[in-house]
Amino acid sequence: MSLKQDINYTIWCDFIERDFLEGQFQDIINDETIHGATSNPAIFAQSISTSEAYVSTISMLQANTGKKIYEALAIADIKRAAQLLEPLYEENNDDGFISIEVDPSLCDDANATIEEGIRLYKAIGYNNVMIKVPATNAGYIAMEELTAAGINVNATLIFSSQQAQECAKALNEGINKSEENTKAVISIFVSRFDRLCDPKFKDLNLDTGKLGIINATKCYHEISKFQNNNIRTLFASTGVKGNDLTPSYYIDELIFPHSVNTAPLATIESWCKNGKNEPSIILSEIECNKYFDECKINNIDINDISQELLKDGLSAFKVSFAKLLKDIKE
Repeated sequence: MSLKQDINYTIWCDFIERDFLEGQFQDIINDETIHGATSNPAIFAQSISTSEAYVSTISMLQANTGKKIYEALAIADIKRAAQLLEPLYEENNDDGFISIEVDPSLCDDANATIEEGIRLYKAIGYNNVMIKVPATNAGYIAMEELTAAGINVNATLIFSSQQAQECAKALNEGINKSEENTKAVISIFVSRFDRLCDPKFKDLNLDTGKLGIINATKCYHEISKFQNNNIRTLFASTGVKGNDLTPSYYIDELIFPHSVNTAPLATIESWCKNGKNEPSIILSEIECNKYFDECKINNIDINDISQELLKDGLSAFKVSFAKLLKDIKE
């Protein structure tokens, strides 16, 4: 079956690097393995620090600030990715997107996030670009304003159903105000729940590898309630670490209608070889809530875990970005 045609489900690649864009990236677009891509500060930090492709440009731009050098590198890569993905976008505006994140240090400043989002979007100059905005209180304001201005948004770092609901509300209002065919995705982070909680589940002789999937399912239900076809759920943080789960587990279990899964290259390759190619069973909201109640009996509170993971996620992106800007200048 065609998951894209039958249920509007597609895979995006969670990786950007200059040499990759000129080789394998084009191949996996052409063979329809992927239909979009995402990036984040940690991905750019890894790419820029480990690839020789950026050395000469960094050297030429040393008179500038670290942030200006970073933006020159990132904008060039995002432009190239957008150019390569543009045919997919023109064929179907749900796909063919590439995302770039605003400076994570702005996560609590709505106006600065809006200004940077607009500036980056204009500098890249392609309609198939999404501006990534963290799901904070300031982020919700920025999401609504950016989408109202016709700028596509990837709401990121969502760990709770409340965050998912707030994102969907803000994006729905912004898109309804927009005069453009503005699109958005809401990125639910999945595997981090299991990496954090599975050791405790093992100690309690409870099933592992379930919390992230069920929490993502609950978030999916919250987003679906808005019935806005211009907003899709995106499942992120779907790579598997360790040997307890199959490499494509977080793709196989989350093949839901009108959704996206952005995954590392190795995860995508594993899914193509051995993964499922049919819609997943979707637990009802009642079933999800029942599971959370059972967890709470064992002193595992989904709300506390979500808050901890959001705090850690924001901190990790800020640290990665600050280190990247420092390293670029050294």
